[in-house]
Amino acid sequence: MTRRDVPLRAGRREWIGLAVIALPCLLYSMDLTVLNLAVPHISADLKPSSSQLLWIVDIYGFLIAGSLITMGTLGDRIGRRRLLLIGAAAFGVASVLAAFSRSAQMLIATRALLGIAGATLAPSTLSLIRNMFLHDGQRTVAIAVWVTSYSVGGAIGPLLGGVLLQYFWWGSVFLLGVPVMLLLLVLGPVLLPEFRDPQAGRLDLFSAALSLFAVLAVIYGLKQIAEHGLKWLPALSILAGLALGIAFLRRQQKLADPLIDLWLFRSPAFSASLTVYMLGTLVAFGAYIFIAQYLQLVLGLSPLQAGLATVPSMLGFIAGSMVVPVIARQVRPAYLMGAGLVFAAIGFVVLTQAGGASGLAVIVIGSVVYSLGLSPVIILATDLIVGSAPVERAGAASAISETSSELGGALGIAILGSIGTVVYRSSMASAALGGVRPEAMEVARSTLGGAVAVAEQLPPQLGAELLGSAREAFAQSLQLIAAISAAVAMATAVVALVRLRQVRSSSPGGAGPSRGSSRSGGPDPSPGSGG
Repeated sequence: MTRRDVPLRAGRREWIGLAVIALPCLLYSMDLTVLNLAVPHISADLKPSSSQLLWIVDIYGFLIAGSLITMGTLGDRIGRRRLLLIGAAAFGVASVLAAFSRSAQMLIATRALLGIAGATLAPSTLSLIRNMFLHDGQRTVAIAVWVTSYSVGGAIGPLLGGVLLQYFWWGSVFLLGVPVMLLLLVLGPVLLPEFRDPQAGRLDLFSAALSLFAVLAVIYGLKQIAEHGLKWLPALSILAGLALGIAFLRRQQKLADPLIDLWLFRSPAFSASLTVYMLGTLVAFGAYIFIAQYLQLVLGLSPLQAGLATVPSMLGFIAGSMVVPVIARQVRPAYLMGAGLVFAAIGFVVLTQAGGASGLAVIVIGSVVYSLGLSPVIILATDLIVGSAPVERAGAASAISETSSELGGALGIAILGSIGTVVYRSSMASAALGGVRPEAMEVARSTLGGAVAVAEQLPPQLGAELLGSAREAFAQSLQLIAAISAAVAMATAVVALVRLRQVRSSSPGGAGPSRGSSRSGGPDPSPGSGG
């Protein structure tokens, strides 16, 4: 290998730029979690209907998931830094509008704008990392920092939100993003390089619409199944989304400049890493929704106490994220991800023992173990997905990566959530308590939250009996979900070991040539680019 073939190592400017990139990522995850705390205050002030309240909570995540593919490809065409700064400005403006919303309809509209703006952040920042860190070992470290910023945002979001809601009005939680985005707008043009595909064609708007509605329909259907069980409407929504997805893929095959270059999926590193990434997020999200309820509704912790109980798992993931790049220098990705998934499976097995007075300790230990185990999966799968794509397609590859994560999370909540609900209801079906009205008992058999609400209206002894039965039923649900998650983690470890065993980490050559290898893929020659 000649000296010219060795990828350039990043310097101080790139590492400072990485810190700037981490800011919007931290904010992105904060905004996903902080609104839940403000829901009671919003309900009291704006008085939304139940349907409007659901849309206030859900529209942000829906539009992020549906817009990722379009935004990733748009960044390749108009410039990744330019799209990031446009998204940052739009996010800041929408945050102010959301904070001062005067009606539920206005808040829904501003949350939708926040979702579209938020969809520019993940693919733009991740694809910029692909450009700034050409050396594979350094890129792995940079992606570890990028992933960690999301974890930090998810951890501190509820804490900061709780402090703001304690002293200010509900809109203050949206203003958290304004100074961060202003800082990005000031530092971004100075520290971040510009990059775009110099031979990119026009954006196919029909493909963009197909991808948006396909992802929205599937995720909406999965969410409805998770909340209300399998019914015709969500099932039809999923089928419609899949049909639109097929139409989208067929259209990409015919276009000279597709929204997604299907050539990417021919790379084993790309396709296998996507599969591993999606299955990893599936078990993580599926388990988390049960853990969050278990802490509050079974163990009786306050929201703040429950949040603090999840901090060790966040710290475990962060610690794992920092160690992974060091180990990855010596160990192939397949072996490191496989070992991590086996370790995660052990954590899920620990969770199968949750119940009784030792429940909190079991939950904390199991969560820390599976978070440590999943950290190499998230980091190395992301690195392989982005690194296996040509530089000029990094935006599209980043968007596909994040979309697979969104779908994995939605599948985990829907599939594992539905299984857990069935177990809870079947366990509660045999619970017959004298003195509880049949309609109240039906509510208690539907969800654990319903059982808690019913128990509060009953005489103390009868309420305690009902609550004991409901908590035992929910503990059985958590134990089964943990066991299924362990099995899925082990199966995913096999997939990683078989499909990725030939892939080496830190291969100096980088990704192979693209289908359009005649493209230079060089940095944008406009002023201020480079770095």
